[in-house]
Amino acid sequence: MSRLLTQMVNTLRMLENYIFGGNGFPPGMNGALAMVCQTAHAPGIGQSSGNAFSLRDLIGDGMLWAVPKHRRTLEKRYKRKYGSPEYKLKILTPKIHLRSCATCGSDHEVGVLCPTCYQKVRKETELMQEKIQTELGLDPVDKDVVVLYDRERDEQPAEFWQGKRIVEMEKPRPTWFSKNLLQKSTQSSAPEPDELKPGHEKLG
Repeated sequence: MSRLLTQMVNTLRMLENYIFGGNGFPPGMNGALAMVCQTAHAPGIGQSSGNAFSLRDLIGDGMLWAVPKHRRTLEKRYKRKYGSPEYKLKILTPKIHLRSCATCGSDHEVGVLCPTCYQKVRKETELMQEKIQTELGLDPVDKDVVVLYDRERDEQPAEFWQGKRIVEMEKPRPTWFSKNLLQKSTQSSAPEPDELKPGHEKLG
């Protein structure tokens, strides 16, 4: 029995050095370790006696086991399983923030682009990219690239298209594709000295 107690004390010391780096256990557990050491080195501990030896009498209340002390309530179990209406529900709920697209009539969420219209824009963009890569290749772009659809080149004189790379699409322009989307938003020419910005009045 004394050999068992010695091994137990050595194991506890190794565990203390491994976890706490030799700084010792927390204050609440120092008394328990001292009790274990004193009991292990007490005289006559290994001698046979009439009383039965119990490990519970040796350790007592000196160990704090990592087990839950209270049962989790039914409300908390349901929140972990199904979520909470105030935070997030994990079950399927009907969506009430839907609207119909004014262009195609498809339903989509509020604040999100219509997926049907976006798919059409994506396909048209891919066709334009393939056409530009086919005609211009991988050469560096040193001039403005203008994408024109059927019969749009005749709308402007020939001098207007000088110094620009023109890519023509052999089909009419889609109704949803406005020409203003390809115009530059910044002005190249500097404003006149007397020109005022909107919202500012000239002081006389």
